[in-house]
Amino acid sequence: MWTSPAHAATPAPYPILFVTQVPLHTDVAARLSAFANHLTGPDQVPRGGDLMLRYPDGTLRALTREAGFGNAGMQGAGAIAVREPAVHRSGRRALFSMLTGAPTGPGDKAAPVWQLYEVRGLQRRQRAVITRLAGQAASCNNLSPLYGSDDRVLFTSDCPRGGAAQAHLYPALDEYEASPTTSGIWQLDPATGALRILNHAVSGAFTPILDSDGRVVFTRWDHQQQDQLAQRDRDAARNGVALPFNSGNRASEQAGAPLLPGRDEVFPESRSGSRGPYGEVSAFATNFFTLWQMEEDGRNEETLNHVGQHELAFGYLTPTFKDDPALSNHTNDRFHRNRLALRREGGLFHAREEPRRRGSFVATAARESAAGTATFTTGQLVRLSGAPGLNGERMMLIALTAGDPADALPGGRYRNPAPLADGRLIASHSRAVRAPEQGASLPDLRLVWLVPGHGGLLRAGAPLTSGIGAAVRWWSPAGMRHFDGVLWELDAVELRPRARTRARHVAGFEAPELAVLREERVAPVALRAWLIERDLALIVTRDQTSRDRADLQQPFNLRVPGGVTTVSIAAPTARRYDIAHFQLFQADAVRAYPGRPGRRALAQPLHDGAATAANRPNRAGPVGSVKIAADGSTAAFVPARRALTWQTVDPAGTPVVRERNWITFQAGEMRTCASCHGTNTANQAGLAAPMNKPEALRELLRHWKTLPP
Repeated sequence: MWTSPAHAATPAPYPILFVTQVPLHTDVAARLSAFANHLTGPDQVPRGGDLMLRYPDGTLRALTREAGFGNAGMQGAGAIAVREPAVHRSGRRALFSMLTGAPTGPGDKAAPVWQLYEVRGLQRRQRAVITRLAGQAASCNNLSPLYGSDDRVLFTSDCPRGGAAQAHLYPALDEYEASPTTSGIWQLDPATGALRILNHAVSGAFTPILDSDGRVVFTRWDHQQQDQLAQRDRDAARNGVALPFNSGNRASEQAGAPLLPGRDEVFPESRSGSRGPYGEVSAFATNFFTLWQMEEDGRNEETLNHVGQHELAFGYLTPTFKDDPALSNHTNDRFHRNRLALRREGGLFHAREEPRRRGSFVATAARESAAGTATFTTGQLVRLSGAPGLNGERMMLIALTAGDPADALPGGRYRNPAPLADGRLIASHSRAVRAPEQGASLPDLRLVWLVPGHGGLLRAGAPLTSGIGAAVRWWSPAGMRHFDGVLWELDAVELRPRARTRARHVAGFEAPELAVLREERVAPVALRAWLIERDLALIVTRDQTSRDRADLQQPFNLRVPGGVTTVSIAAPTARRYDIAHFQLFQADAVRAYPGRPGRRALAQPLHDGAATAANRPNRAGPVGSVKIAADGSTAAFVPARRALTWQTVDPAGTPVVRERNWITFQAGEMRTCASCHGTNTANQAGLAAPMNKPEALRELLRHWKTLPP
């Protein structure tokens, strides 16, 4: 239920910054799509919109036109599209992303890119001044900017992870249909021009915000699965027909690396299933958009409060091994408080923190477009409780607007919620009940006040504007197109001052790890400096046999041969699995498709030179692995700013428990995970998170001391 201290008729105390957009007739890799929404074709993002400012009395300013950008009529070299404004804490300037230029005639294949701009002159009787941010990559799409607490700028970009030196890898291709995607979240220091990637998101990161506790909260597309285009190639080869994609693996990420024979993938499980020593292995695929968090410097990346699909998208989940009756195809719903399940093939988008509710986020629960429909990432508005320290099992999703399982929304469809400082809520709204078919458009998408409706839910109230019209025409690959009507209104944000957010400084190692460092006479400062010099991080798990009580889909009752065992109190006689090695994988852009620019990342056994040179050799284990110590712990040096994933394997190297999520670490980061999958409240044995002093860390530090300087 939504509670508001003011009626919608009361003027808002602060102006509203938003953008207008010429309506789209496609939701395939287009401006409002769930993914690949950064592409710049004239039909993917028709030009003709503006950056707008609405004052509390309803007065409107077209800021881009004031500053000399954009035009009506024919959209050519001076045409623009705009998106995603973000306000500085002073309330006197804002960042946004703008696209300039459009085809000037038939056959013109001009390919402009989204760039970051700052606007000033937002007070009454001032004139807007817009400048492009210096230091950003001029050849990449740069989107979704925000000001950090130190005025560094965070944003998403499709630049290659390694920057200009990896231009041959451009664009990054996602793990779904190998469509172009953003490579992650980047940081630009306007004072020095320093530019670096913080978070390597293999299938894309979207709409980051800085919450009141200093967390960078963003939507990430979790789609770690084997390549479905390669699967179609394999099927075609078996049927003796031409390969539709000709997928193959390059020998490395280097320019000119040769194509290898075959199209092997080693992680995660096969999309079509397989058999192994533990019987039939289920086919695996995943597709989920959810909220993640990290610090402003990129450290401590995890799902928001470590919440998972067991809590947010509960219901059916595929068990790893079909022949183990103790593994379940359904989540145990006794352990989580949430009772509103998100649908997969979708998730949470456009999250904004409520100014009056610390750690409470309003977001759009939407599906990606599928089965011929075009959702334009519209759906139901929901509230997610996610204050720091709130256990993932206690987090809740609450419906704010009407919805039903068939994706018919009786009160219409919403996106881009904007909670205001006075407690009210505005959002972009369409009166469409169902998503239109591809090729069609939403009948409208206008900013409205949300007002009380039936059953404690909100409904669309009065619009914020009387409608902003435009008459434009443009060249597309299909010929000349025209639009004459009311523009869509998107990406609203309140233009208000706020206190500086204090940057979070969450400790890395905790007491058990710090005790090991003291006992081994290793100074954390010296170790961190060594890591930074080599662009490495150090990750530790205290007990790989300890698994969260809610996870019944992957094996439990794990034991280290000759060492620790954790036995489930619910299934003490269930099969026991030996785990001996912890195998790490790095995201390498090696999957190529002839005729298609860019590369898709595949999980490859850890081979980063600095990391493998520093880790203890593990000749008994598979490539890229470290030994699991007798107490269940592991410790490894890993490359920074490159997505990683991992699995535990048995003494023969057969996978047992797979992570299936990408995680990025920062240079100098020293991070502990108590167990895998981390414990929210209790593990399978009913015990709290392990607090043992990890022996694997002790062994690694002793090895580290023997390394040449």
